[in-house]
Amino acid sequence: MVNLQTYAGTASPYNFNGLVRHYYLRQGPNVADIQINLTSKGERNLQSHEIAKQVRARLEPIALRFGARIKVAEVPPGPPVLETLVAEVYGPDLNKRIALAGQMRDLFKSTAGVVDVDWYVEDAQCKYEFVVNEEKAALSGISADEIARTVQVASAGYHAGLLHQAAEKEDVPLTIRLDRATRSDLERIESLRVGGVPLRELVEVRQSIEDKSIYHKNLMPVTYVTADVAGAMESPVYAILKLGPQIDAMKIPEGYGIEQHMASLPTDASRYSMKWDGEWHVTYEVFRDLGIAFAAVLVLIYGLVVGWFRSFLTPLIIMAAIPFSLVGILPAHGLLHAFFTATSMIGFIAGAGIVVRNSIILVDFIELRLREGMALDQAVIDAGAVRFRPMMLTAAAVVAGSSVILFDPIFQGLAIALMAGEVASLLLSRMTVPVLFYVFNRRRFV
Repeated sequence: MVNLQTYAGTASPYNFNGLVRHYYLRQGPNVADIQINLTSKGERNLQSHEIAKQVRARLEPIALRFGARIKVAEVPPGPPVLETLVAEVYGPDLNKRIALAGQMRDLFKSTAGVVDVDWYVEDAQCKYEFVVNEEKAALSGISADEIARTVQVASAGYHAGLLHQAAEKEDVPLTIRLDRATRSDLERIESLRVGGVPLRELVEVRQSIEDKSIYHKNLMPVTYVTADVAGAMESPVYAILKLGPQIDAMKIPEGYGIEQHMASLPTDASRYSMKWDGEWHVTYEVFRDLGIAFAAVLVLIYGLVVGWFRSFLTPLIIMAAIPFSLVGILPAHGLLHAFFTATSMIGFIAGAGIVVRNSIILVDFIELRLREGMALDQAVIDAGAVRFRPMMLTAAAVVAGSSVILFDPIFQGLAIALMAGEVASLLLSRMTVPVLFYVFNRRRFV
């Protein structure tokens, strides 16, 4: 650790992550923010994520002891979200919606790998309302405004001015109010005198529960339950798969279950439903868009190869090698204990072009030998033997170029996908593409 900054009772300076999570709204004696700056990654043995996991394990017992809520927030590698795992609970009645959110919060806490569980519902707080007895106040010659100002100065304080000190960078506000022990004691507040009359003789104290904050999203009332994931499987997808069946089993007083939405937003505000949001939604959109892009890439590759070889079958033989890269990509992620991320998907798409290039080399060489008068079976064998060297050099170049980002926490998936996919396709497409070309064209060249 290089240093740390502590912000107690106030918000820390703006950053992108805090802007989305509303850290800039923090204010009051019950909130604090500690920002830790780590040493350079080359000077420590652990990555920042591993350090965060160890810090969380040490802080959680302290939080339980004092009834505090502690969250370990890391600077996100991608677009920031409200929290890694977010359950948005929708429904018409506030109390029922809070009850459902409370059940989901308990499910989150009981699920292995789900940490930093919280919700956007304040704990029940007592509210004391001083109602002025206008008749008694009038008989005492005291106005309701005097009583209100007295209570305000005693509890919230009165801004008396500014203190200017040469050693301070900003002015120090001067506030007059009772000390915390006095203003937190209802009997001592009631004993205050207004115009010589005790406050308890002029007001009636009514006790109630402070109203909860109300949130809306897309003009629909919502209650948020948030959590992070840290464990053997740190993707929110695995947590959602665990929690989904348990949420389906939940019932509301009306008798029907909760409708879950994975990507689409609820449209009926009269029914109780929930939507998974947070990092999952970003992951879904990224892989959806990349999947559409990959489909477009396949169509473009097919069109280009059709135009070159003037055949509708040959491009399919050439593109048959693309799935072979997955034979190397998926096991490689497992062996290196890496997750299949969005960068892995980008590497798979980029590798498809390299795989197709190798297949084109084989097919083009086979057709060259056929035009020279060589038999089909000999042309297929010759292509696999002669063109293996340039294919191997291409694979070696890809592996060497990708190795520089292999240990980067963000682009590791891209490197693994390119390296493992290219090696697997090199070994498999060298044999598979010529064999497929022979099987589908042997009658034509008999």
